[in-house]
Amino acid sequence: MRAESARHYLDELVNWASARLTGEEVLLAHFSGEDSDFVRFNHATVRQAGTVSQRSISIDLIDGHRHAEGSVSLTGVVDTDHHRVTQLISDLREQRAVLPDDPYLFYSTASDSSERLVDGQAPLSADAIDAVISGADGSDLVGIYAAGRSFRGFASSFGQRNWFAAGSFNLDWSLHHHADKATKNAYAGLAWDPDALARKLAWSRRELDVLGRAPRNLPPGGYRSYLSPAALREIMDMLSWGGFSLRSHRTKQTPLLRMVTEGARLHPSVSISEDIAGGVAPDFQAAGFTRPGSVSLIDGGQFAGHLVSPRSAQEYGVETNGADDHEFPAAIAMAPGLLPTDDVLRELGTGLYIGNLWYLNFSDRSACRTTGMTRFGTFWVEGGEIVAPIDVLRFDDTAFHLLGDRLVGLTDTAETILDPSTYEQRSTESLRLPGALVEEMIFTL
Repeated sequence: MRAESARHYLDELVNWASARLTGEEVLLAHFSGEDSDFVRFNHATVRQAGTVSQRSISIDLIDGHRHAEGSVSLTGVVDTDHHRVTQLISDLREQRAVLPDDPYLFYSTASDSSERLVDGQAPLSADAIDAVISGADGSDLVGIYAAGRSFRGFASSFGQRNWFAAGSFNLDWSLHHHADKATKNAYAGLAWDPDALARKLAWSRRELDVLGRAPRNLPPGGYRSYLSPAALREIMDMLSWGGFSLRSHRTKQTPLLRMVTEGARLHPSVSISEDIAGGVAPDFQAAGFTRPGSVSLIDGGQFAGHLVSPRSAQEYGVETNGADDHEFPAAIAMAPGLLPTDDVLRELGTGLYIGNLWYLNFSDRSACRTTGMTRFGTFWVEGGEIVAPIDVLRFDDTAFHLLGDRLVGLTDTAETILDPSTYEQRSTESLRLPGALVEEMIFTL
């Protein structure tokens, strides 16, 4: 079942199911699907390859303020899928009968329709494989390549129809040196650029050469540091964990609490938004509400806005902006700065080049203080040149320093990072981030 036929199939399936509702029942349906190629590399050789084509539908069956939700996989065989949906609706009716009213139930009753198609230009998987193996240049490359189309749909018994489809690719890899020594990198996006991949693989090989040198053991303390976009992504993930959620702000559980209670600010160069128009996430959510192309979250270092789910909108009496129930950004973007990307080592001078961060968690959530580890791809830089790998360090610092009073600057280009998660299905979350040069980052171990 191709993406376009899947769209028509969803429409017909929901029309068929809606005709079988009783009384004042309302049906909301959310459709997910993908056609993806997956390739696993080890020793720069293909070890496993396959294709995943899957479709599923989630149904929220509503009567008044009671509702029950469930999902089933679809086969594309009409009789089989009719039977599955019939059984699901029957099960949901039984469950709903014993559930209490939901005071914050809120869903779209519109009958509007929309379509958003993001044309990705991923290469043929065979061409991508050739480029990876060639670019590894004999190194021990281990990684996963995933590419294809993801699609989402919404349909309701009110007649509303929304459709989204996007093509993308994601290559996530490590080059191993020995034991636990490795470099890590990724290349993802919508339009495949062989030169961009070649540059990233060349950088990984350069890091791999440095791993052969004796590591530098640094004492705890503060160090001038450059955070690559991949490292900054880990910091942003922590900020996004309740940082922009209306519910988290109203319940005082947000890590950005000081921004709204004490007037704390980030650096004036920091502007963050949810950029649905520039990402690979659908512009609607499971209750049928659409998302704007962009929502300003941090503007010039000041808190600018929340992500508001329909449930939060109902609870707090505000308008929803189409956020999912968890109010986590689906396509976060940080505006680039003025620091020349090609000169980051020279601008760093002497300090730490941090390619990745790992195992992050809050050490003081209300102060937006995070702890985590360096692991792969962290190097000591002197005079603008990488001179040695660094033994593992633990940092403990707050975003109010890293992106606030200690931020020297952001790079003048931003990198697209697609979430490589494939649990149940390929993720549609994305980030677009610059690198960040920090005057001092605190390391405790």
